Amino acid sequence: MLLLDRYSLGVGDRFAHQAKAQLRACILAAEKGIAISPVWNKSFREHGIVGSQPQSVRDAADAAVRALGWNKPYHVDADHINLDTAGGFLSSSDFFTIDVASAIGQPAPEAEVRAFLKRRPELSGDMEVEGLATPIRFTPDGVARTVAQYLAAVIQAGRIYRHIENRKGAGTFITEVSMDETDAPQTPPELLIILAAIADYGIPIQTIAPKFTGRFNKGVDFVGDPEGFAREFSADLAVIAHAVKRYSLPGNLKLSVHSGSDKFSIYGAIRDAVARTGAGVHVKTAGTTWLEEIIGLAEAGGEGLAMSKEVYAKAYHDRDALCAPYAAVIDIDPARLPAPEDVQSWNSARMTAALRHDQTCKDYNPHMRQLLHVGYKVAAKMGARYLDALAACEESISRNVTDNLLHRHILRVFPSGR
Repeated sequence: MLLLDRYSLGVGDRFAHQAKAQLRACILAAEKGIAISPVWNKSFREHGIVGSQPQSVRDAADAAVRALGWNKPYHVDADHINLDTAGGFLSSSDFFTIDVASAIGQPAPEAEVRAFLKRRPELSGDMEVEGLATPIRFTPDGVARTVAQYLAAVIQAGRIYRHIENRKGAGTFITEVSMDETDAPQTPPELLIILAAIADYGIPIQTIAPKFTGRFNKGVDFVGDPEGFAREFSADLAVIAHAVKRYSLPGNLKLSVHSGSDKFSIYGAIRDAVARTGAGVHVKTAGTTWLEEIIGLAEAGGEGLAMSKEVYAKAYHDRDALCAPYAAVIDIDPARLPAPEDVQSWNSARMTAALRHDQTCKDYNPHMRQLLHVGYKVAAKMGARYLDALAACEESISRNVTDNLLHRHILRVFPSGR
């Protein structure tokens, strides 16, 4: 069975130019005693916007691995796929993020509900879970509500998994189930019921992406109570460890943190929890690299700076359309967005200060950063002009991509093995 290592980092490369810079961050981390597996991920929606094909992600990853002599595991993730979109990723991906958020809250067949409850009599009364200070208390009404909310989603995940398995073969790919793109977070008791159902439907998941309490907005820090997140994350780790033993799920099953880039205020809690418990974690950081491309262009000056300003100006004027698909994961105050006419006068230092995620900098602008995070469609429409700018400013861009992943992400969130 293809297994995912304990620590893994989801990296996105919108325009397939930064795989070497991303991998270089993993190499430098390994030199510091942090062993992580890079997982290049790109969704069907992102491919559609950029005009790329899934094979391009595999090609870029393989080329980076060859160029830098990486001899450790790496993977290519078909991100947020469903039955309709999985087919295009089958030949190029060995990691599938099965997104069933749309099925959450849908009714499951009554016979399936009755059969699940009959198979799982332990989901009643109090259940002791190692690592939790108090037992989980299951009530008939509470279990019924959870099953009504999530069983249809698990059944759908099973269909998608078997669709992939029938075409790729059992044990040849890594499976993640994603339930993060929904309104309400899953509590630890709900997560345990979901994992019991996943085991019942024969899905050998190695990562699961629940929705956590708090806001995971694109490209900016966590919004919420970091201490509350720490308690929730630790409780979820305890539930996963219990479910692995109780329901014979894969032993390397771990939490996956989506929209995980730039969540600096909770990285310490994640790092401490996995170090304390011996658990693993998968952190997805896809969009942060695209922002480093824009920062690298701006830092390069000249035509690169002009290109970064042009991308912002077009994103500013088209912000309603760009933001609509991401409304649940951004908080942008239009009044805090600088007018493109003002940005036109900025030098490289001013532009990079506004965009680089440094909360100690007085010029840092999280609203501008979030807009550009969802604005990569603007660059996609530029076609060869944008790609030529990436090539011309490669030194500046790759340096920023590597530094961002290594120092702001990897070293903060993953414990050292030394």
